[in-house]
Amino acid sequence: MAKKNLISVVDMKDEWPDLVDLAIKLKAERGHHGDPLKGKSLGMIFEKPSTRTRISFDVAITELGGHAVYLDESKMQIGVHSETMEDTARVMSRFVHAIMYRA
Repeated sequence: MAKKNLISVVDMKDEWPDLVDLAIKLKAERGHHGDPLKGKSLGMIFEKPSTRTRISFDVAITELGGHAVYLDESKMQIGVHSETMEDTARVMSRFVHAIMYRA
């Protein structure tokens, strides 16, 4: 699967069958797949709290050997000194390997 930016699930309509197959395989082999994300970090940006989304991403990245960095509304400077969500994502992208955003 080629690397690309994901803005909407519609952008990946051609990849859905492969993604579903991969998800089924990873779930079946849970705990037996090594550390494919060892040394990788996922920046998680949440505008609004979401327990299920946070737990699912946090557990997934950890089980695959990676590390999650969690930012919620209280930890960001959005609106302070004119910082925008785009600014936050751009700066975060310099330090993490992937960004997950939950509006």
